[in-house]
Amino acid sequence: MSAAMMIPTVWREAIAELWRHRLRTSLTLLGLVFGVGAIVAMLGVGEGSRRAALRLVESLGLHNLIVERVELDQDTLKENRARSLGLTLADAHAAAAVVPGATGFAAEKRIRTDRVFGDAGTSDAQASGVSPEWFALASLRIAQGRAIAQPDDAALAAVAVLGSQAAHDLFPDASAVGKLVKVNQTWLRVVGVLADRDLGQDKFEGVALGGESNRVFVPLASARARFRFQPLEDEIDRFTLSVANPDRLADAARVLGAVMTQRHGGVTDYRVIVPQQLYRQHQQTQRIFSIVMGAIAGVSLLVGGIGIMNIMLANVLERRREIGLLRALGARRRDIVERFLREAAVICAAGTLAGVVFGALLAYAIAAFAGWQVAWSPLLILLSTGACAAIGMAFAVYPARQAAALDPIAAIRAE
Repeated sequence: MSAAMMIPTVWREAIAELWRHRLRTSLTLLGLVFGVGAIVAMLGVGEGSRRAALRLVESLGLHNLIVERVELDQDTLKENRARSLGLTLADAHAAAAVVPGATGFAAEKRIRTDRVFGDAGTSDAQASGVSPEWFALASLRIAQGRAIAQPDDAALAAVAVLGSQAAHDLFPDASAVGKLVKVNQTWLRVVGVLADRDLGQDKFEGVALGGESNRVFVPLASARARFRFQPLEDEIDRFTLSVANPDRLADAARVLGAVMTQRHGGVTDYRVIVPQQLYRQHQQTQRIFSIVMGAIAGVSLLVGGIGIMNIMLANVLERRREIGLLRALGARRRDIVERFLREAAVICAAGTLAGVVFGALLAYAIAAFAGWQVAWSPLLILLSTGACAAIGMAFAVYPARQAAALDPIAAIRAE
């Protein structure tokens, strides 16, 4: 049995009637296709953006607070040092002691890196001194070996953890663990290699991200003891404070700001970053985008609905004699309404399916052009397309009722 024969007769008649005016039907479909397509594309791009933003913020620690130094010119730096020592480990200890819900901190000091090389290759990786807690708070996973531990920091150990890209560049044909690397003039033994984590972006809402894959991490105390730093440099460049209760991040951020202001004598040579607020700020921008796209989609759907109503009214006028004959042969008003609604249902189903395909293609085209990501939420797609189809059907009710209301005798006599 062919697929066409499996379709009930009443539906085959509806399809045949629309096919008889296929050009007019196709033009009617366009508004619905564009409306559904715009909504599907908006959902795909919006969901992809949301997931990408969440992944980026999680790299900072969604429930962390971050304090980092601000780049200043040399004259301003000299002036500020009269009142502020810059960002220090003492700041981090004070914050951990005072901020409500703080459970610990991790600090980082970037090292001016001229060259990094090993026995089998060289790398343009940058080095940083970090405290042992850094890897956990930055959600970094060790793929080989181990992370930097507290005894390494206490003993000023000459050890290092490599990012995945740095490990590949320095030791392309062998495991890096146990090997020696030279950073500037200092030899370090590799104790671990990070798992690769491609964030796809190096910034989020103006905050520098990642770069861990092309980094060399050494114990913070070892970095301070073994590498050279400028006299007026901050002791550390950044510290991350973990907060136990994410619902109290705003209160914790206010206390942290007050502590830093007091310790730095009012000098703003640092900034406080709240990753959770960055995520909310991104979501607010995304909502504006969704509203604009939704308005465009709504206009397209309105045009599509008017088109459906137009073609149904035209069909009623053209088929008045047919309607009158059906009524004379005993067809009820309900039968006439159902006949025209079936034709509208075929248009809505075809327009919705075509719109989903068009929307998916549009979403991937936007993503390719803008460098965004696409992700799908099946439930949202189903609900949205169902709503679009329902809107199209709503516009068909009036013409169907008009057809059913025709006087049979007048309809038969109509030219």
